[in-house]
Amino acid sequence: TGKCYHTFRGHRAEIVCLSFNPQSTLLATGSMDTTAKLWELEKGEEVATLNGHSAEIIVLSFNTTGDRIITGSFDHTVAVWDVGTGSEQNLLIKMPTKIMQQVNMNLYNTGKSTLPCLCVQLWNAVTGTHVATLAGHSQEVLDVCFDYAGQRIATASADGSARVYDAGTKQCIAKLEGHEDEISKVR
Repeated sequence: TGKCYHTFRGHRAEIVCLSFNPQSTLLATGSMDTTAKLWELEKGEEVATLNGHSAEIIVLSFNTTGDRIITGSFDHTVAVWDVGTGSEQNLLIKMPTKIMQQVNMNLYNTGKSTLPCLCVQLWNAVTGTHVATLAGHSQEVLDVCFDYAGQRIATASADGSARVYDAGTKQCIAKLEGHEDEISKVR
């Protein structure tokens, strides 16, 4: 019908990412104001504000059961949150400077000349340990996602290709080529 049911207000800066939980009862928004918010869709009300990052939240996603949400920030951290309480779990992945330099991660333009990230870093969200580096693109990786079963990882790149990796073996199982320009999103 095109009818607007709710307008969500509460962030102090632009919203740059959002995600619905698997049950489509909650919406999570991430903002340049360094917070994420959880919104109840039926009533249009704010459920929780997730505070803890020191820079903009640029990506967020619910897990497959909808009881956890993961946020990534320009502060080079990834945090896992309990959806029921809105509290940060005892996990905060801070990417070590050594690894950041190794993979040329350029999440934020600091004015330093660094190369774009041509690979994807895979982390264990429970232990916070680095699992693997998924390489293969010739230009910057612009987006990445898991399939719903958690068995495959898809990447999109400025090189005009997408790749699919097996999450278990960490091997590239498909190279999707044919676009004439960059692929900025993949789902």
